[in-house]
Amino acid sequence: MTKIGILSDTHGLLDQRVFEHFADVDEIWHAGDIGSTEVLQLLRDFKPTRAVKGNIDYGDILFMLRDVERWKTEEVNVMLTHIGFQHGYLTPSVQRMLQREPAQLFVCGHSHILKVQYNQAHAMLCVNPGAAGKYGFHTVQTLLRLTIDGATIRDLEVIELAPR
Repeated sequence: MTKIGILSDTHGLLDQRVFEHFADVDEIWHAGDIGSTEVLQLLRDFKPTRAVKGNIDYGDILFMLRDVERWKTEEVNVMLTHIGFQHGYLTPSVQRMLQREPAQLFVCGHSHILKVQYNQAHAMLCVNPGAAGKYGFHTVQTLLRLTIDGATIRDLEVIELAPR
């Protein structure tokens, strides 16, 4: 059983409550727009962290992270990227990647809109944790927590940090 904390769009500001809400997780996944190497290092010093770069990331982050990460947690194939949806649909590039190599869990950020939706066409759970940072049009900072137990994704929780 692996407990995961998921966040995105910190834009250089890491709310200290993230550490409290992710205290019991085994890994942290950041879906891009980290905003600074300092934020990434704080997360990595706290827990094992997987991350991708986002469209506002710059400097060293561009050389430290990839656009897409794929791996297996327990029996679940995971795909992590920053921009995954466009006008409510998976982007063409994401669809092509999924056709070549399916995933059971797809994680993205970018929109600042919290989303948890099962995609029938690809037989996978799609999640976007919203935005954990203070910049953007979102009104509430959000995070996700979930558990992967073998081939099962369960105990998904939405965490609202506070109105922005």
